[in-house]
Amino acid sequence: MNFNLISRDHKYILRLALPAIAGLSSQMIVSLIDAAMVGRLHNAEYYLAAMGIGVIATWAIVSLFSSLATGTHVLIARRFGAQDYNECGKVLNTSIIFSFIIGIIVSAVVVFFSYDIANFFAVDKKVAFYAGQFLHYRFMGLPFFLITVSYRGFFFGIGKTKIFMYSAILINFLNIIFNYILIYGGLGIKGMGLAGSGLGSTIATFCDALFYLSVSLIPSYRHKFHYFKNFRFVKSIAASIIKISLPVSLQNIFILVGFLSFISITGLINTDAQAASTLVFSSMQFSLMPCFGFGIAVQTLVGNSLGVKNFVQAKHYGFESSKLATFYTIVIGMIFVFVPRLVLILLTNDHRIIEVAVPALRVAGFGQIFYAIGVVLANGLQAVGKTLYVMLAEVILNWFIFVPFAYFFGVYLKFGLVGAWSALPFYVVLYALVIFVKFRFGRWERYKIV
Repeated sequence: MNFNLISRDHKYILRLALPAIAGLSSQMIVSLIDAAMVGRLHNAEYYLAAMGIGVIATWAIVSLFSSLATGTHVLIARRFGAQDYNECGKVLNTSIIFSFIIGIIVSAVVVFFSYDIANFFAVDKKVAFYAGQFLHYRFMGLPFFLITVSYRGFFFGIGKTKIFMYSAILINFLNIIFNYILIYGGLGIKGMGLAGSGLGSTIATFCDALFYLSVSLIPSYRHKFHYFKNFRFVKSIAASIIKISLPVSLQNIFILVGFLSFISITGLINTDAQAASTLVFSSMQFSLMPCFGFGIAVQTLVGNSLGVKNFVQAKHYGFESSKLATFYTIVIGMIFVFVPRLVLILLTNDHRIIEVAVPALRVAGFGQIFYAIGVVLANGLQAVGKTLYVMLAEVILNWFIFVPFAYFFGVYLKFGLVGAWSALPFYVVLYALVIFVKFRFGRWERYKIV
């Protein structure tokens, strides 16, 4: 009986998680193909090092605001669980208006200061120039990206993760085409190198916003949630979105600044080490993106359960989801440890950089096994409103364990790239532990649900 119950729960979790994983995996594939395109340019070590800075800087700034999806997702999931469909529409309207305004402002600032941002994190001037080009073009699409963020939160909250999957597959396919043409040149367009990757992604993001707008016009959604019938900004809803999202935003920005610092630390070792670290981070997406997919499912399931105040069921879904995600990270970890070159050869044909990256990927492969527990259960805590705890846990461990240990082992003790990456397992295991304890022993019935 219990076995059948668990099997049924796993099917339910997978029904939500797999489309999200598919969508995130398509994004991962684009990132890997993008890295592979850039890795085959002349002077690939400079482009890859610049790409590492550019991509992580993009993640840092975008994540500061894309976490609005978390607030939207959590509020929608709770109201959908309570069958308050009109309120779901009001949340979506407020989120779209809020996101677009923020996107316009931030896009203008980052495009203007893109080269200054790149110069702050790059040691080599050529690396800084290429990274600045990438940021300049990539951030032109931020307003449209944040519109898609609001729509994602809405469709995640009502359990329609397949919409995200369809969007991701379509738009990322276009992204690959745009990037190839703009990186190498074609159809009468001169190749732009790494800058072409940024511009191609911006064009694809605009297409993504159009896709979500088209889906939202489908009568079954429009008539049920009435979001276009009364399109307006609601201050109280915006305040709730900010309350949930702000700690997540700060967490994302601080963590990615931490990873940027790590990339900079590997640059102190040498340029090859910095380029190899970019390859390792790209490879880790094989594992991390599916974990985020399970996290999306957990936020929906926990949020729906909280909508009817079923705290036992909410915790149950969190633990079962973390088990499924951990099984996946074990499989990927074994691949990283035992056949790392098969992964790295997908990203670059520079065998010198591959050999530098191999031992670092093996260390990362071991450490990321435990990341599933932390990521999935952290999403569950965010759904219940404990976003501040999650933020403090990850930021403190990243800044005071991961980054200092990386510098100490990699640079100070001169253990090189392997020494720097050996800090990752300490960070990941401690993070999983503090999140598990809070999720397992927290008294959710005492928490104030927004």
